[in-house]
Amino acid sequence: MERTLTSEVPGKVGEEVELQGWLHWRRNLGGIQFILLRDRSGIVQVVLPGGLKLPLPESAVRVRGVVVQNDKAPGGYEVQAEDLEVLQPSQQPTPVEIPKEEWRANPETLLTYRYVTLRGEKARAPLKIQSALVRGFRKYLDSQGFTEIFTPKLVRAGAEGGANLFEVDYFGESAYLAQSPQLYKQIMVGVYERVYEVAPVWRAEEHATSRHLNEYLSLDVEMGFIDSDEDVMALEEELVRAMLEETAQTAGPELALLEVEMPKLPREIPRVPYAEAKRIVKEELGLGMGADLNDEAERALGAYFAEKYGTDFVFIVQYPESVRPFYTYPTGDGLTRGYDLLFRGLEITSGGQRIHDPDVIVQQLEKKGMDPQRFRDYIEVFKYGMPPHGGFAIGAERFTQKLIGLPNVRYARAFPRDRHRLEP
Repeated sequence: MERTLTSEVPGKVGEEVELQGWLHWRRNLGGIQFILLRDRSGIVQVVLPGGLKLPLPESAVRVRGVVVQNDKAPGGYEVQAEDLEVLQPSQQPTPVEIPKEEWRANPETLLTYRYVTLRGEKARAPLKIQSALVRGFRKYLDSQGFTEIFTPKLVRAGAEGGANLFEVDYFGESAYLAQSPQLYKQIMVGVYERVYEVAPVWRAEEHATSRHLNEYLSLDVEMGFIDSDEDVMALEEELVRAMLEETAQTAGPELALLEVEMPKLPREIPRVPYAEAKRIVKEELGLGMGADLNDEAERALGAYFAEKYGTDFVFIVQYPESVRPFYTYPTGDGLTRGYDLLFRGLEITSGGQRIHDPDVIVQQLEKKGMDPQRFRDYIEVFKYGMPPHGGFAIGAERFTQKLIGLPNVRYARAFPRDRHRLEP
């Protein structure tokens, strides 16, 4: 008999089906037993005779039975079976009761036993939603003539300089885990004009917050022959819209399970100059801040613009040179064509127009106290007709976190890496 997925059960009332999956939950009422069987597509209730010896939860099982409609059953349907075949028993009770798994309870325990707690419906749903976001990212960019690229993750120098690099021994020499594919994706603009990459990046920052990871999935985009950063932001607006549409279409059950409120995304996301954002934070919201917008300032701005403009997204534009990477296009007045995209009060994107003149790149490196010799291969490409170009990077976990309303970004990665966690 061909296997039936639990999601297909409602269309097979009165038919005999075969289900395979995990024993998610069990209950013995004496003369009758109920189990919930979970597979990749969902969960369905199975009714079995009393007296059967049932294995421990999370055992891999197979059942055959008839589908009947039952309004009291989860989802309104159940399978009435006479027996259960154990394909592989669970050898011990799970460290966390999977059906009772909840992100907000015992977070360290949930992460320590992530190899099994990920099986919970509310644990795996964010990753399914993130998969849909990434699929939407790829589909839209493919439709716009972009080429997916794959860049090195062992590098000689960081794309942004600084000390937040993980150093590794590379055959007796120092190398680093890539902070970003930034320099390579700019080089590849000279090859394909429009490129993107989906890959992990690493930041050796000793954060211990609900929004930082030391390894995360970066969705990178770079495009050539632009007029300004406005072209880049216009692309990102449509890209974000496509990602959300793909998620709504293909991850509906997960969105419903987590009671996700889809964001308000206007046709044009508001552009707010950095200086104006700082003024709002200080004068209208009464908050202090340092040289750049801090976490508290971003959250407050998110709430402010949601109320003022009715949007969950806002671009902060015209950043000063002092708080942007060396490759950001300077406008000659101490500002740049660099921007951030805030989503519900969290920065999910950093982007803008890049410098395409090699002499200006050298000037900006020296201005920031960085050695141009360490970037000589990167600088060389700009001597061969690099067009005006720009791009951005979306943090997949942060986007997922704010879309769903997760209390911690670590739940948006299957096996998160932070300053204290290298396992599982």
